[in-house]
Amino acid sequence: MSGSTLAKRLLEGDQRALARAITLVEDDRPEGWALVKEVYPHTGNAAIVGFTGPPGAGKSTLIGALTRARRQAGRTVGVLSIDPSSPFSHGALLGDRIRLSEHFLDGGVFIRSMANRGALGGLSEAALQAALLLDAAGRQDVFVETVGVGQAEIDIIDHADTVVLVLMPGSGDSIQALKAGVMEIPDVIVINKADHPLTNIAVREIRAVLSLTNLDQSTDDARRSWSVPIVKTEATNGKGVDELVEALEGHRAHILAEDQLAVRRRRNLRNEMLSIATARMRRRMEEELHGDPEFQRLLEEVVQRRLDPASAATLLLERSGVSGAGTVG
Repeated sequence: MSGSTLAKRLLEGDQRALARAITLVEDDRPEGWALVKEVYPHTGNAAIVGFTGPPGAGKSTLIGALTRARRQAGRTVGVLSIDPSSPFSHGALLGDRIRLSEHFLDGGVFIRSMANRGALGGLSEAALQAALLLDAAGRQDVFVETVGVGQAEIDIIDHADTVVLVLMPGSGDSIQALKAGVMEIPDVIVINKADHPLTNIAVREIRAVLSLTNLDQSTDDARRSWSVPIVKTEATNGKGVDELVEALEGHRAHILAEDQLAVRRRRNLRNEMLSIATARMRRRMEEELHGDPEFQRLLEEVVQRRLDPASAATLLLERSGVSGAGTVG
């Protein structure tokens, strides 16, 4: 199948074409990146919602319940579940799609688990492109679930229109989230498994934490004027999901009214450009330095404590033509 044919089928919403396109991007195939380039002018229409939070909070179950609600409203949905990478195959390890199995036969829902490939922010380069492909394929809602590892996944704020932080009561997650700086990023907070007896205590804790995050000092005008709602849900039986839908729609209406959606997306695209460039520069350097005797010599200097790592890195960057990276004493 030619690239143009695949692009045409993708833009028409063909499920198989979409699956093939994501596979090409995930495998880092040149034709995959060419396809993204071709369909990119057709993106920007989907509402992209990022879900983050600790393991066990029920993000996948919540997304399944939210997908059901969005489908009942007649909207098409794409779900990207970003899993930790297998250390052997580098593929998705957890396969959280199993928790979304009720939607597998629904042509209006596309679900894909992807490996984060060790990306520190919980999102891989390919996952970001996959979200664009879902957008181009006409998915009206795109839900991106990041790896539930806590501190390192806050870069979801750079790739979503709305960020949802999912916590559960009785776990101390709110305090840990405060320490990690995660509490500064959500637009909506969900307390899932709200049948727990400590739910109301958790809500009070989170409100107290929110009061300490100084959102009024944010450079994002929409965040300064938005009061982050706390929604209690029981995803396994659908309780609170309608309230979550209202919160998501309320936030989107807010950033549209404040003319901040375009501002957010401009910031997100800037950061995505830098993220992709950084990842590719690292890969290029790793390839260039593999087996390089000068690199091995520098490494030995660092190991023997005759040269510090920062100075060695500066020398490596200078060799690669990157200036202004620091000075060597």
